[in-house]
Amino acid sequence: MQFIDLKTQYAALKPEIDAAIQRVLDHGQYILGPEVAQLEAALAERTGAAHCVTVASGTEALLIALMTLGIGPGDEVITTPFSFAATAEVIVLLGARPVFVDVEPDTALIDAALIEAGVTPRTKAIMPVSLYGQVADMAAINAIAERHGLAVIEDAAQSFGATLHGRESGALSTWGCTSFFPSKPLGCYGDGGAMFTNDAALAQAAREIRIHGQSARYTHTRVGVGGRMDTLQCAVLLAKLPRLGWELARRAELGERYDRLLDGLNLDRLAVRPGRDCVWAQYTVMVDERARVQQAMQEAGVPTAVHYPRPLHQQPAYAAFAPAGGCPVSERLAGRVLSLPMSADLSEADQDRVVDALAAAVGRRPLVA
Repeated sequence: MQFIDLKTQYAALKPEIDAAIQRVLDHGQYILGPEVAQLEAALAERTGAAHCVTVASGTEALLIALMTLGIGPGDEVITTPFSFAATAEVIVLLGARPVFVDVEPDTALIDAALIEAGVTPRTKAIMPVSLYGQVADMAAINAIAERHGLAVIEDAAQSFGATLHGRESGALSTWGCTSFFPSKPLGCYGDGGAMFTNDAALAQAAREIRIHGQSARYTHTRVGVGGRMDTLQCAVLLAKLPRLGWELARRAELGERYDRLLDGLNLDRLAVRPGRDCVWAQYTVMVDERARVQQAMQEAGVPTAVHYPRPLHQQPAYAAFAPAGGCPVSERLAGRVLSLPMSADLSEADQDRVVDALAAAVGRRPLVA
């Protein structure tokens, strides 16, 4: 069993993907070829954002977003410690300071009620992470930002296609930044990412920064990076987009089915808050004795993963930024979260196997779906 079944997805889309790649090979414009602008237009239309800028990765998207806002040494960015390292990494790379705010115990998303206490005169932005496929409380976060004159950058690496009161993840704040890493809800066949904004000046800045700060060829008007998304990866995503609606609907069905199957196990599961949906980038439960449970499931032929085993404020690279008293909710979740196989092409038979293996590992019997 695959933790994320990309092979079945490719088989379903093989003619379209192969043809899209061949078109790029035929025209030979591997950098900023026509598929780049086509993908940006399609993604902007889908999200409702005025501007989409494709970039080399989700990490690059976060970095460039911070750069467009002029964030650097002496500045602070409020974010969550319960995330992949890229969230804090980009802040530190620019010489700014990540201010870690703990998360909600039922969603693992940044606790908006705790954010305002972390605002100082040095705060320049808030960077919530939309985790496991669900967006954070962006309405509350945007309201805090407006009160204090701050930018908001949604780290939407795991939530492309998710919505908050009908509005798409990525188009909920100053910047929305997503990833097209192969395992994401919309993934390419390498690294890739995109940035979304309604601010034309910020979008222009991002387009310049991603090509080494060039406003014209060999005219470097700002400090930039090599951050372009290559044409082949854009072509792959263009071929995948027509199937995305079905995939997101199927993810929702499988998430609901996991809920039903797991009802009898009395396990803590992540809540999806009212007004939101979830694209289930990962389906995650909380277990005690996680290492033993994982080992038992592995022996049963069922792969699992942990997102994430150690919060950022406890990582050696970022321990200097740990808040006094730590982040107890993040620390507790990091010791208990366990992600189960999830993708649009997960079969119900395999999903049954996952639940049976989990039930056996925790010593409980699941209900029939």
